[in-house]
Amino acid sequence: MSIKADHRLLYIKVIEKLKKDIEEGIYKEGEKLPSEFELSKQLGISRATLREALRILEDENVLIRKHGVGTFVRTRALFSSGIEELYSVTDMIERGGKRAGTIFLTSQMTDVTEELLSKFNDSLPEGLMMMERVRTADGEPVVFCKDHMPAHLFPAKGLHDYESFLEMLEKETGRRVMYAVTNIEPIGYHDRVSEILESDERVPLLILKQMHYDQFDEPVLYSCNYFRSDKFMFSVLRKRL
Repeated sequence: MSIKADHRLLYIKVIEKLKKDIEEGIYKEGEKLPSEFELSKQLGISRATLREALRILEDENVLIRKHGVGTFVRTRALFSSGIEELYSVTDMIERGGKRAGTIFLTSQMTDVTEELLSKFNDSLPEGLMMMERVRTADGEPVVFCKDHMPAHLFPAKGLHDYESFLEMLEKETGRRVMYAVTNIEPIGYHDRVSEILESDERVPLLILKQMHYDQFDEPVLYSCNYFRSDKFMFSVLRKRL
């Protein structure tokens, strides 16, 4: 149906129309939209106007455009969290109504590089443990975790009794993680991690690099967590000062 009768800016009307069609299920998650030629003809607009609307919808993470393939309705994230709130991966999965699970890959002493040593205030008297795990939601792999912990905090019985490292640190060592300094980096396909997470090569990953600090302001855990961007969404609450 043509939308030209509405006198607002044309690309804004196109954006609202496509959003409404998605909400009403005319276009479902993961579904490919008609070609630009077909869609512009259906809406009674130019392809230039349509492209501007599609560009904005892609910026808003409503659509995803795959070069040479087409434009698709983006799959909505199953799990979302405000980045200002410190939740464990386990908490995030369970708050999304899924059962959290863990696949342990490796747990071993690792070389202490100057970069890692500086993250732990140049104090690692017994060395550094490195752990790799895959976190699952109802059995589906959704996060790859690479964690570093001072060896003297690592439990003698291992980690298999715990889903959450934050819980383990508090119960085994009395160290309660109070805050974390976080950097977020988007990356594309990762040869190893994307395969482990069974993630489509067109689905980017989000890396959260977090240095966790306890109640004594001591660094106790450095994590690099790779999240599937089609499963997780992070938001930030910003306040005007």
